[in-house]
Amino acid sequence: MRLLRDLGRRKIRSGLTITGIMIGIMALVVFGSMANKIDALVKGGSDYYKDKVTVSAKGGYMGLGGVLSTRMVAQITPLDGVDVVVPGVSMLLSDDVSGVSMGTPSMINGSVANADQGRETFVMHYATGRALLPSDEGKNVVVLGSDLARQKKAKVGDTISLRGVDFKVVGILEATLTAPDNSAMVPLVAAQELYVKTLPTLIAGELNTYELATGLVVYPKAGVDPEKVADEIDAHVSGITTMTGKDFDQQIGAATSMLNAILVGIGLLSLVIGGLSVINTMAMSVAERTREIGIKRAIGASRWRIRREIVIESAIIGLIGGLLGLGLGFVITTMGNDAGRESSTILFDLTFGTAFSSVAFATVLGAAAGFVPAWHASRLDPVTALRYE
Repeated sequence: MRLLRDLGRRKIRSGLTITGIMIGIMALVVFGSMANKIDALVKGGSDYYKDKVTVSAKGGYMGLGGVLSTRMVAQITPLDGVDVVVPGVSMLLSDDVSGVSMGTPSMINGSVANADQGRETFVMHYATGRALLPSDEGKNVVVLGSDLARQKKAKVGDTISLRGVDFKVVGILEATLTAPDNSAMVPLVAAQELYVKTLPTLIAGELNTYELATGLVVYPKAGVDPEKVADEIDAHVSGITTMTGKDFDQQIGAATSMLNAILVGIGLLSLVIGGLSVINTMAMSVAERTREIGIKRAIGASRWRIRREIVIESAIIGLIGGLLGLGLGFVITTMGNDAGRESSTILFDLTFGTAFSSVAFATVLGAAAGFVPAWHASRLDPVTALRYE
């Protein structure tokens, strides 16, 4: 309590210092939460692609960017190391992708249910309803990701429009914090029919609707390296691009790691600036209390006790600023996510680790910032200090 009273004697100065720490912690919490969201998206992608090979049309990426034929399944399946090949169709839910988006835009993904024959390891759980079934082929039914269902205000049994066609909602996924949250999963035939409508009439007229795909997912045999399977496909199939989990990590993971470093760096820079204000405040506090410190030293207070009191006082400044900054950061991230939820734009993921480390860092920074003034105070000569005016 005495330390808090000491802070109260310099209300304006202490308040400004705490505000500096608060703003720094707020920035660290907000940017750290944004980095967490990016990490979750990348980790989800890494988990999905780690045990498979994705085949796209030449110049395409992750099953997007061009048209393939389902007849390629018969061409790829006999290759060494290949176990199962699953064709699929992916497209944007809307051609209008303007606005802010953290991750992939809303997508429509179509494939035959259970065509992977149990090889898929990326498990999705259902909040309500059911998964797609092989018997759903030929029907207009859809499973929605959690964010997309919220955006559409849809529940199981409702009918929603996907690119102008009505679909019945049969299932809604639990949140995964990655791409499926913003996806609509439909039977392959329904996706093929929707995709053809997005093509120019001349191109669509040359295609067999029920043989087209935008990508193939290739599952290697047990124990076979996906990289070797990708090389085998590249060597025997023309006009395609392959991608493995390693490719995903190199291309996406490296870029997002740099972005995360920049985001967290901005927050840390703001916090360090706040730490400098703590040093200034504690230095001035020591100067103002020189006579008081001299009295304490004269009646037997050790240098260690003087250092401890000042360091604890500066740590309390950091702690208070950290808690206030965490509270402000929580409000900003919550309001930001609530504002973007209708459009499936979830920008922040505030975790316990981010919250705890931010407050802990502010406290340690405050203590460290007070160490130099504390050391100076403990070295004051008691007689000289008592004469100080």
